[in-house]
Amino acid sequence: MERDEHPEMCEDGVMSCESKEFSADNHDSDAVEASEDTATSEVSPASGPTLPILQKIVDLSNKIKVLKDEHALVSNQVKEIKNYSFVEPEMSRALQLLTTELGSLKKQYLEESSERKRLYNEVIELKGNIRVFCRCRPLNQAEIANGCASVVEFDPSQENDLQILSNDSSKKHFKFDHLFKAEDGQETVFAQTKPIVTSVLDGYNVCIFAYGQTGTGKTFTMEGTPENRGVNYRTLEELFHCSESRSRLMKFELSVSMLEVYNEKIRDLLVENSNHQPKKLEVKQSAEGTQEVPGLVEAQVYNTDEVWDLLKRGYGVRSVGSTAANEQSSRSHCLLRVTVKGQNLINGQRTRSHLWLVDLAGSERVGKVEVEGERLKESQFINKSLSALGDVISALASKTSHIPYRNSKLTHMLQNSLGGDCKTLMFVQISPSSTDVGETLCSLNFASRVRGIESGPARKQADVSELLKLKQMAEKLKQEEKETKKLQDSA
Repeated sequence: MERDEHPEMCEDGVMSCESKEFSADNHDSDAVEASEDTATSEVSPASGPTLPILQKIVDLSNKIKVLKDEHALVSNQVKEIKNYSFVEPEMSRALQLLTTELGSLKKQYLEESSERKRLYNEVIELKGNIRVFCRCRPLNQAEIANGCASVVEFDPSQENDLQILSNDSSKKHFKFDHLFKAEDGQETVFAQTKPIVTSVLDGYNVCIFAYGQTGTGKTFTMEGTPENRGVNYRTLEELFHCSESRSRLMKFELSVSMLEVYNEKIRDLLVENSNHQPKKLEVKQSAEGTQEVPGLVEAQVYNTDEVWDLLKRGYGVRSVGSTAANEQSSRSHCLLRVTVKGQNLINGQRTRSHLWLVDLAGSERVGKVEVEGERLKESQFINKSLSALGDVISALASKTSHIPYRNSKLTHMLQNSLGGDCKTLMFVQISPSSTDVGETLCSLNFASRVRGIESGPARKQADVSELLKLKQMAEKLKQEEKETKKLQDSA
């Protein structure tokens, strides 16, 4: 009898299972739960064959619950997609409007920035201020290996501002006319310099000089390398390009001189090698009131190839030496002078202007470079001339009546550039290394004083050499006329 009951119970169980599966197909979880409860209540735990079926029912119930959750999730995602599809065109239009507005604001910002810079430059020219560009070199391999940290910080929110972390952990703030970071190349530097140097073609005297301690990149900025040329070569290249573009209106003649001030003596770097003792060169004031060096070689140049040959010749004989700060340290001040004679082909007006490109020797203290003997003597002369330059800067900044230009050959030659009718630009070169922070602060403080000088607006330099010749001829004729009259009277 028990065996007959079990099949019935199994059949009931199967029927319940089938009912469960039917309910599952219709995703009716309530029916499944009711069926599960019924099966559990009608079948006793002792009925062994029904247990696997009950387990299947439980598993199916769990699966259905998971499917319901997944279905609900997918339904919500579909709704979100529909909503997004509805909003997407509006978002696209809004995004397009914002992009257009951003472009307009950017254009307006660039125009305002350009206008502000133009007005600033006009103010600088009217005041006659010396413009100061600051260039920071990267940390070198030795500094990186020694774990030196950079003390130079550029504030992106403040244009042309930089901060130096001093030894007492305080920050010193400086502001200049332009800042060049370590990653800025020679082209970037010259792009900012070009408007100043090309004004020599308009008849203005121009002077550019690089100042800073040994090893900060002064010579690299001014001379550069054959692969990465500096301001000197790029300037002459640009002058030839501009003179060619103006050839229908103006005729230009360019000539180059190159000299160094070494131990307070002027040495011509372009003079041909000879066995004769080089003649002594001195700074003299010309009839036009400018400072000249009589006897200095002045080579006329017609293209950049000739310029590069001359520059290589001059660089090759410049005085250099090894110090603790630099294996190839410049032991002299190197001055490249470009003389530009211009003639207006329409009205005949003539101009004669000078462009000085100056690479100063290192400005560090004598103890810093650890030199002795001849190198010590060189350093003392370098510091003497740079000290004289500092005295001139201080006198100009305070507008004293006497400016001590004649205290050194360097300041005497640069007299018109520092305090006369000239457009002047100073590169202050600095090191980012924490070991050089003292020298860096000295250089930046000096540059700040230079930037404060007001010498009045620069003026175009008319070529009065022909006028002077005519004046001398007139004086000579006048004198001859007097002599003739005396002879007539005596006769």
